[in-house]
Amino acid sequence: MRLRNVKNKEEIMDSSSYLIKDPYVYKGKWRDYFNNDNPIYIEIGMGKGKFIIDNAKNNPDINYIGIEKYDSVIVKGLQKIEGELPNLCMVRADAYTIEDIFDHEISKIYLNFSDPWPKNRHQERRLSSPTFLKKYDNLFKNKKCIEMRTDNSQLFTYSLVSFSNNNYILEEVSLDLHNDNMPDITTEYEDKFSNNGMNIYYIKCFKD
Repeated sequence: MRLRNVKNKEEIMDSSSYLIKDPYVYKGKWRDYFNNDNPIYIEIGMGKGKFIIDNAKNNPDINYIGIEKYDSVIVKGLQKIEGELPNLCMVRADAYTIEDIFDHEISKIYLNFSDPWPKNRHQERRLSSPTFLKKYDNLFKNKKCIEMRTDNSQLFTYSLVSFSNNNYILEEVSLDLHNDNMPDITTEYEDKFSNNGMNIYYIKCFKD
């Protein structure tokens, strides 16, 4: 993926109160950061932030954390925030370190348009692989819930099998989300793909 550099990105990141500079100190203590006991939902690979920001605006009784590893991308998200959103923050981190940031305190994980890593030798890098599902087990507070959207049919099929093999129950599955049940909140990629006539695949799954 070719990333366009953002002018003054370091200044934007340093001055934003929404970017957590050292998220590792909050491991197991995110309720203290938000100063409430509301559920915490995270989006791993939040991109430019439209999805997580719109959710925070519409659901003030849920805390949202967007996670993105690229500076130039997370800055785009920070620039989108308008007004006060005390139930939102963003973290710059690689998904591989997710267990160092959270500890049995998350209620839902969103995986939206993740890198499909199409080559078989890279399949464990997929965010729905058994490697990552094992990491997620240590993040959830109680019931484990994952929602996933993708335009990639191979990743969708792979994820269905991976979730099922790791004891997740498939609660909702759609081969064409926007025709089956148009969501109120979408991502930037989702809008682009859907406008080009591409199907959006969706999975909601859980395990106790």
